[in-house]
Amino acid sequence: MAAPVNYFEIIGKDAKKLQNFYQNVFDWTILPIEEMGGYGLVNPKENGGADGAVGAAMMPEEPTGNRIYCMVPDLDATLEKVVAAGGKVVIPPTEIPDMVTFALYADPEGNVNGIYKG
Repeated sequence: MAAPVNYFEIIGKDAKKLQNFYQNVFDWTILPIEEMGGYGLVNPKENGGADGAVGAAMMPEEPTGNRIYCMVPDLDATLEKVVAAGGKVVIPPTEIPDMVTFALYADPEGNVNGIYKG
């Protein structure tokens, strides 16, 4: 079964500036989560889009940029495939309690994306 893309992130250094930009340009409602450094949840699914977030990097090793997330049944098995195919693990499986368990990887060209446990 293919892993669906159903979450996105737009990550930068200034959460409020990014959130204001996307609210003004696309009329998104963004719910800031202050305990997560201003990370803000976006839910455009009401218009046929995917859920997502706009905010600042939460971990020092986390790169900025845009990324997609695929839902997978097994993070470790998927990361093994990433490495075997020429990619690398950027952030190993990490749990945010009561929210999600995710990992970030880089493809062979250096593009960073994520996976999360379905």
